[in-house]
Amino acid sequence: MKAHRNKLSLAVALIAASSMAQAEIELTEKLSLSGFIDMSSTYVESEIDSPAALAVDSKSSETSSGLDQFELNFMYSFDDKLSATVDLEHQDDGRTVTGFGTAQPSGDDVEVEVPIGEETDIEQAYLNYAVSDNFSVKAGRFLSYAGWETEDPTGLFQYSGAGYAGYFYGGYQQGMSALYGTDMFAAAVSVVNDLGDLEGEFRDSKKPAIETMIAVMPTDAWTAKFFYSVDENEALDEDIVLINAWTSFAIGDLLLAAEYNKSEDNPVYATAKDDEASGYLLMANYAFGKAGITVRYHDWTLETKDGIEFEAVSGITVAPSYALTDNLLIVAEYRTDDIEYLDPVDGQVEASADSYALEALVTF
Repeated sequence: MKAHRNKLSLAVALIAASSMAQAEIELTEKLSLSGFIDMSSTYVESEIDSPAALAVDSKSSETSSGLDQFELNFMYSFDDKLSATVDLEHQDDGRTVTGFGTAQPSGDDVEVEVPIGEETDIEQAYLNYAVSDNFSVKAGRFLSYAGWETEDPTGLFQYSGAGYAGYFYGGYQQGMSALYGTDMFAAAVSVVNDLGDLEGEFRDSKKPAIETMIAVMPTDAWTAKFFYSVDENEALDEDIVLINAWTSFAIGDLLLAAEYNKSEDNPVYATAKDDEASGYLLMANYAFGKAGITVRYHDWTLETKDGIEFEAVSGITVAPSYALTDNLLIVAEYRTDDIEYLDPVDGQVEASADSYALEALVTF
């Protein structure tokens, strides 16, 4: 799970999270367990072109290595209709804060860095009731259905997410959701407290948010989904609208996917009425034996109602992967991003970032 980063850090850290099936471990007749361990090493080179940046070093680099995320998923079946799911997660996004502490035994004040990116929490916890073979209802804390790219690395075809999920996806939600599905059609409606951000920090709106989904699967190879979601931005006294549509098509070992997004007045970025965002991605993944390679193009823009862009990002990702075993996937990634954003002091700022990553993903 990766949170949206502020504009300046986009230049040095547009890195998020490879796609593997998870097998459930049966602990008892009714209780099963699955999960993953995600580790990586990354190197990012960035360059910022602005009047303020020219006064200092406009080029920088950053490296990081370690555990990104560890997750345990518990599934309990009470009977053939009622089940419960609880996902426990520990993650570290590498964030630190610098402050002053007291050195021992001298008692002198010294500058220290305190990690704040580590956290352990309940990612999901919900009950699911199968009314029939085609219709089910769930209640609790759960992840939105929306979005081509998943929050967990086990659902990605490369190391990093595009980086725009916080603008367009429904995030973590608390409430109820109803799902109807057949082999060729599915529809869902969720009534939740809020369309939460990717960390599930809700805004406690006065009225519920609604997420709707329609999906068609004309063949086993082709899927298309459309999402329309509405919430409220109390600060702006406006409705938040999120639109997400994606489609995927498999041709033998080649998987093609495309996604389009649009949102209005999302408080993740909106500071004035009618601020809006749009973005899209194109992805191709080719698998051959235990190896695979993914190529992705992503693009998004944030702008005011007058069409003034205050953030624009586009980039290309190339990610080869290899399954050393059924449970261990190695992913290498090269990513390049071009970034423009409007700074209140410097005006239009241009930046670029090249990132390199090596990931080890263990699933169970």
